[in-house]
Amino acid sequence: METRHLHYFLALCDELHFTRAAEQLGISQPTLSQQIRVLEGELNMPLFDRIGKKIALTEAGALLKAYASRMIQDEQNAKNAINELRSDSRGTIRLGLLPSDLDYRLTPLLVQFHQEFPNIRLQVYATTQIRQEVLDNKLDIGISLKGPRDPMLVEEDLGIEQYQLVIRKDHPYADREHIELSELPNLPLVMYPRGLLGRELVEDCFREAGLQLTPLMETGSATSVLQLVKAGIGGTIQPASLLNHLEDRSFCSIPIINHPPQRELRLIYRTDRFISHATGIFIDRLRDFLISDLTEVKTEPGTEK
Repeated sequence: METRHLHYFLALCDELHFTRAAEQLGISQPTLSQQIRVLEGELNMPLFDRIGKKIALTEAGALLKAYASRMIQDEQNAKNAINELRSDSRGTIRLGLLPSDLDYRLTPLLVQFHQEFPNIRLQVYATTQIRQEVLDNKLDIGISLKGPRDPMLVEEDLGIEQYQLVIRKDHPYADREHIELSELPNLPLVMYPRGLLGRELVEDCFREAGLQLTPLMETGSATSVLQLVKAGIGGTIQPASLLNHLEDRSFCSIPIINHPPQRELRLIYRTDRFISHATGIFIDRLRDFLISDLTEVKTEPGTEK
């Protein structure tokens, strides 16, 4: 069984279409068909059911797919390990984050890591499918919300982070020690659009309390949310540690009491993935950075005034 046959097979598993899979592989459709027949002949089992123009994995095909994915990953791990020996810490680290405030907060860490490892390419992606993309090897590392554990993943709990009301320092509520969750619907708010996890998490909390979240304005990035708050449009509900990374001291945060929105963050990567020296250092730095971030808010509660 040749490695290229497994690459061809897995590409066809992804597309379930001979022409599209052949285009992805850069070979002709007849060549792909012939190579799949060779593989099926060697195994003496059909791997795909061909129903007109459609195909589907057989039971044997599904079994081979699980093993082939591991075999290809092991091959890539071996190449990565050998390349690292002769490379002076080169390579790419693909990090997946929730599309909210995390990319904003991680900028200092990314800058520091680049200064230490200038030959490592850091690629940061905002996605709501972090767990699946780590499992599919589209991402090397992910920071996700806590969910059911998967035996294919290393999952490290980073901590629980509560959300607070972020407002300008000249806001009428700026001197308050806390605010009730039930008071928030009466305030003009700037929030992420529906569909982003930061918005959905807050919305779910409101819904469970029998409240309705109706933002005055919606925008898709932490930077633009804060700019609108600074312009006096309204307040926003954001993770408590967000203000730790702002040099602008014109904001303050008010703790929310009586069931505030909160999130549980988790660092994840595949158990069978080769971790280079530089990637291991990045994971350690990322873990320490986020745990420190959450701990700082816990040990210094209250407003930033």
